Amino acid sequence: MSTLQSSSGVITSVAYSSSRCRRGMTRATINMPKLRTGSLSLKLPSRDLVQEVLDMGVSLTAATTGHVEKKNESRADSTIPSVSNVSDPMVMAKLHEIMEAVADRVEMHKNIGEQRDNWNHLLLTSINAITLTAATMAGIAATSVGGPLVALKLSSTLMYLAATGMLVVMNKIQPSQLVEEQRNAARLFKQLHGQVQRTLSCGTPTSIDVEEAMEKVLALDKAYPLPLLGAMLDKFPETVEPAVWWPQHRQRQERQSGRTDGNGWSVELEEEMREVVGVLKRKDTEDYLRLGKIALKVNKILAISGPLLTGLAACGTAFVGSSHGPWAATLGVVAGAMASVVNTMEHGGQVGMVFEMYRSNAGFFRLMEESIESNLNERDVGRRENGELFEMKVALQLGRSLSRLKDLAASSYSSSKKGEAIEEFASKLF
Repeated sequence: MSTLQSSSGVITSVAYSSSRCRRGMTRATINMPKLRTGSLSLKLPSRDLVQEVLDMGVSLTAATTGHVEKKNESRADSTIPSVSNVSDPMVMAKLHEIMEAVADRVEMHKNIGEQRDNWNHLLLTSINAITLTAATMAGIAATSVGGPLVALKLSSTLMYLAATGMLVVMNKIQPSQLVEEQRNAARLFKQLHGQVQRTLSCGTPTSIDVEEAMEKVLALDKAYPLPLLGAMLDKFPETVEPAVWWPQHRQRQERQSGRTDGNGWSVELEEEMREVVGVLKRKDTEDYLRLGKIALKVNKILAISGPLLTGLAACGTAFVGSSHGPWAATLGVVAGAMASVVNTMEHGGQVGMVFEMYRSNAGFFRLMEESIESNLNERDVGRRENGELFEMKVALQLGRSLSRLKDLAASSYSSSKKGEAIEEFASKLF
């Protein structure tokens, strides 16, 4: 009991001390100086002032948000390309297909050109060998009698007839001219392949580029066909015309008034280009067409003479051993020898290739004329090719420097003025 009482006394004293501590702590936390209630007056802000503060906060928040959005838009514009600079995937796919077709045509024309070059060499060698062998046999038959005479005469006649048929076919197709056609086609298709490749790598191609590329491919196919039967070009045309391997330029409206400068163009440059066109028409194109006519005439004469001589040799050989034996043998041997010479001159000299080369050169100058006139006839200067670049391109294609090109235009202008003065004087005199 004494123990319980002592313990209860301890507990009571501890509780009392703890309660006194709590009172001290409470008294310490609220120990503040007393405020006078009379001097304290709390004024609440008015409703207008609160609304003005809220409006200021809203406007400040909107301004901050707009600034952030503009900054984000500028970053997006700097990182994401615009829609106008993005090419149409379908246009890109079409141009890739055209480029593959053009590359395939380059290989085809190259291979077929090599094949037809082999035709030219093999047919020339074979026909000359047949012709000379037949002439030799005709000469031997003239000194033979009996059975050997008939055998040699018959063999020589058949060989001459075979050579005549082969010469007719060879002169009709003109293998050397076919080879030159395939060379030109392979070169031009290779140029077109490079143009399509540049269009794909530089700039944004459009459907207009696809149409132009298709037109160029079809124009080249028409100018240099691969088949021989039905689509082969006429090797002996009635009139000599320049080769045309480009699509016709779209007709542009004649420029009547407006700007004459800009985009590298000036009045002086336009006059210079007009004089260059006049020189190309009067001199270069006409010269190559004249040379082409000469080559065509020579080729016609040789193409007719070869089969004619082998045919005469066959007739002469057939009468060897008859009453006209000496003259028949002479005709058979001499005509056969002359036929081999004519055949060598025509196909060994590749006269058909020379004619095609002149025709292609005339076409090249015709293309330059149309290109210059197309730019000069364009009313909008901004839609033309850049004048300085175009002048440099024309000078390079003609193999002249820019100064020599200007001298060419100046000399053409002075000569045309002299010609006009002479014509005017002659008209007044007569």
